[in-house]
Amino acid sequence: MSQPAQKHDVFQAIADPTRREVLKLLAEKELPISEITSHFPMSRTAIAKHLKVLSDAELVSGRKQGREKIYRLHPEPLTELRRFYEQFWSNKLSILKYIVEHDEEK
Repeated sequence: MSQPAQKHDVFQAIADPTRREVLKLLAEKELPISEITSHFPMSRTAIAKHLKVLSDAELVSGRKQGREKIYRLHPEPLTELRRFYEQFWSNKLSILKYIVEHDEEK
């Protein structure tokens, strides 16, 4: 039996600095893999693996155009991430406010 395809989540996908840079590039415009690769000191195969992880997390998609594959950003999954960090920092700031206010009372 074959193994099921591994699904990457948004947190895993953006954990790598190279993948974050790829997302920044694609935030500006759609790009072919050759142009994405030109921004990094690694092989096209390595960039393709990074794009696969991003694609599995539904952050990017690719479409064939001639002999190239053109990639585009899908930022919607990043809203989950934004909500997580907003909630996290809101909670931490509330705790800090409480500590500061109660420390002043002493």
